[in-house]
Amino acid sequence: MKNPWTKKNPFMSMWLSGANAVAGSVRGHATAAVKRESATAVRKGNKQVVDFWTSALTPPKATKRKKRR
Repeated sequence: MKNPWTKKNPFMSMWLSGANAVAGSVRGHATAAVKRESATAVRKGNKQVVDFWTSALTPPKATKRKKRR
């Protein structure tokens, strides 16, 4: 006699297939969000470095003096 626990279950197969599709979609959305966040962080870091060095290498602006009356 065959073991009924080893028999294929079409409903379980459909349920697992649907769960796998949802998990793949969630994984894709999460991966895209992480890539966006890391790209934003790198871009902000690069901007800070460039701003720091450009302000360090340019001479300071002359301050305007108030006219005395």
